Amino acid sequence: MRRSLLLLTMFGLAACSEQERTYTVEELVADEALLSSIIMKCRNNPGELRDTATCQNAESAGGKLRLQRMRQSLGG
Repeated sequence: MRRSLLLLTMFGLAACSEQERTYTVEELVADEALLSSIIMKCRNNPGELRDTATCQNAESAGGKLRLQRMRQSLGG
């Protein structure tokens, strides 16, 4: 019985550890295609993904890119 419980716990922990990679703001700014796909995924499932580090970083990277484009368009 204890062995079964231990195995079940180990399998449960293994399943939880298979998380998606967390991307940094810099990585997302450098790869706009990746940024776009992550933002789309996060916005399609905000209840589960809004508070994840990758979604927060994607929103920050999107804001950073918008500011860079605004500066460029203003000649700065």
